[in-house]
This record gives sequence, structure tokens and C-alpha cells, in this order.
Amino acid sequence: MKVGIIGSGGREHALCVSLEKSEIIEKIYCVPGNAGTNQIAENVNIDISDFKKLTSFVKEKKIEIVLVGPEKPLVDGIVDHLENENVKVFGPNKFASQLEGSKIFTKKICKKYEIPTAKFEIYNDKEKAHSFFKNCNFPVVVKADGLAAGKGVYICEKEDQAKQAVNEIFGGKFGVSKEVLIEEFLDGEEMSFFIISDGVSFKEFGTAQDHKRVFEGDKGKNTGGMGAYSPSRLESNDLNKKIINKIINPTLKALREKNEKFKGFLYAGLMIVNNEPFLIEYNVRMGDPECQTIMPKLKSDFGKIISACVNDKLDTIDIEWHNDKSICIVLCSKGYPDTYENSIEIQNLGKIKLRDNEYIYHAGTTLKNKKIFSNGGRVLNFVNKSKNFKESRDQIIKLINEINWQNGFFRKDIGYKVID
Repeated sequence: MKVGIIGSGGREHALCVSLEKSEIIEKIYCVPGNAGTNQIAENVNIDISDFKKLTSFVKEKKIEIVLVGPEKPLVDGIVDHLENENVKVFGPNKFASQLEGSKIFTKKICKKYEIPTAKFEIYNDKEKAHSFFKNCNFPVVVKADGLAAGKGVYICEKEDQAKQAVNEIFGGKFGVSKEVLIEEFLDGEEMSFFIISDGVSFKEFGTAQDHKRVFEGDKGKNTGGMGAYSPSRLESNDLNKKIINKIINPTLKALREKNEKFKGFLYAGLMIVNNEPFLIEYNVRMGDPECQTIMPKLKSDFGKIISACVNDKLDTIDIEWHNDKSICIVLCSKGYPDTYENSIEIQNLGKIKLRDNEYIYHAGTTLKNKKIFSNGGRVLNFVNKSKNFKESRDQIIKLINEINWQNGFFRKDIGYKVID
């Protein structure tokens, strides 16, 4: 079977590695891919926002399944476009992708179906939002409605901070915003919970916890993710049941009642307060770097799982896992998440000999004249799975130090809540 993967990050490389091991996959195309996917698949330089060109390529190469990695093409309707051309796609359609594409869409579902979430208000007027802050309890969370690459969320301790957040959102910092979402601040511990669905049935697909802040101790600016570990330390059968019954099932019911279904990965970003789950947000694809910690733990054939999903036969598949801990540390370009230099050669990468439990997933890399160069803020993802989180982290740091890339930096404390 020929498959195509849309995207160019560490998540897509991790998915590519898992598919490459499948006994039913003969060829993988990555659009556009990176220097890592280039080693096991054929990279194709097509703009992923050009759906027409993508579709032509898929048909020309007789690609049987397309797996969509990032959120933007999903929200923009790539699945609908490909399915209209009779191409099977692993990923949700445009309607279902609003679960990530519009925080307000999701909040309205929460309200109607009594899904536990932070109390919230929606405003389409800047002055009315400002007046709300005069009598509210701080801190509050102010959010842009649409996609904002993980950066459209403000935790505001004071009225002037909240007003500035509203001004920036309505001012177009994250694109055109007609509405702003204001939420109560929930004090608990975060958890990422994943399912995989074929639109008829679904199965759990692991838990993780990521570290968004750029500096150690979870300080500094938000990033796309500096590292992650799996499983979450909060995971338990009792909590998993609560998440399924109170959050996942009602959400899928809401879609069914609109004559829609969800196909693909659904990622619930949760806040756990006194062992009770509250939905913070949905992502309609695998997280990054959570994906990189979860996929190495998968024992089952990923190609068969994806094939079952696009053919509405997920209930015929048993998903098995290795009973390991997994940690991912992201090596970033100096200056990230602000300004940084690209096209810096990573010289020692080819000299590294990985053990069976070690992985290096490329994120922001590119290949020029058989040499690997940086091509983004988050450059490489180092993953280790073992029976012990500390052992995994120590081995990763040793590996990063071996590469000794002078233009990179990383957090040495990833997983500190489950280690120290």
C-alpha cells in the first residue's frame, strides 16, 4: 500500500517511522517532509495549502491513504477536498475540525452537552469585554477564537493585562478575530488524553504531558513544546473512565447529532482538579511533541490501524502497547521562540549510533548537498523509552551532548514532576 503524510515536523517524522515498520506499507510520500523523513520516505515539495496540486499528485502516484499531520490543512478542509476526489484520508473533515479551529465552537458544545470545562464568557465587542474585567475574579484566561499556533492564550493576573490581551486579539495579532473567549482560571495539573476514531467507534491512544514554556521550571514564553513524557503521571483506570464518559462520549454524540462524525486522532487537553477532568481545549490531530513520546510505545502495526480507521473497521483491531516510559526532549535553535538563525549545519548527526530504544525525530531540518541544516525553531526531537523516566532523560541528554550542536539549546528538566 502507498501512503502519503502531510506535514514537515517531528510529529510527521514519528508517524512516518511507525508506518515504515508496517508490513502492509510499501511506499511513503511526505509532503513536504524534512531531512529525517527523507531517509525512509520520498519527500515531495508541494505547498500543503494547494489542495488542488496535492490531489493531483495523490492520484498520479496512486496513493491509497493520506494521513494529515498538522491542524491548519484540517481546519481549512483538506479532508473534504480529498474525499470528494475519492481519496481515503486519516483525519477529521472541516466541520469536525472546528473542535480545534474554533474554541468558541467547542465551548458551546460543552455548554449544551454539560461537558465539564472552565466557566466562560464570549464577547464580540472590545468595550464589553473590558467592562467584564471590572468585577471578575483574577486570574482569568483570555483566548483568541481561532488557530494561533499555541500562542493565542493569555493568563492574566490583573485588569490591565486582561484588557491588553483583548486589545491584541481584536487588533488582529492572531488573524481576524470577531469574538474573544474569557475563562475562569482552573488550578490543577494538565494532562493530554488521546483517542483514535474511525467515525463509528474509537479506542484510547495513550496519555502524555508536555512542557510548553521555553525555560526550565516551566518559566518564560510559551512555545510549540520543549519536550514531553508518556504516560501522564495522573493516568488511572478511574480517571480514564471519567474522561471517556464525561468528555469524549458527549463530544462525539454532539457531532453525530449534527450528522457528522470524527475520523482521526482526537487530543483532549485537560486540567485535572481533585481527580476530576475539565476540558481546556481539543486538538484534532496528534500533539507535537506528545506524538513523539507515544508512537515508540506502540506495539501493534500502525499501518493496519490506519487502514482499519479509513475503512470504518477500527473495532476489528486490538491496539497493543509496550509497557514503557517515554521521554522526548526538543533541541531548539538559539533564540527560539523569538528570532533565530536558520540554515546552520548539524555536523555530528550522522555519527550517532542509536540503540533500539532511542529515536531522533527531525522537526526543523532540511537536506542540502547531503548535509543536514536547521530549518526552524524546534529542530530535533530526542526520544528514549525505558522502564524508568530518569534513566531515559539521562540517556537523551548524553545523546544531545554527543551531537554538540553549537547553535542549539534544550531543557534539561523535562519530566521533572515524575522524576525529581
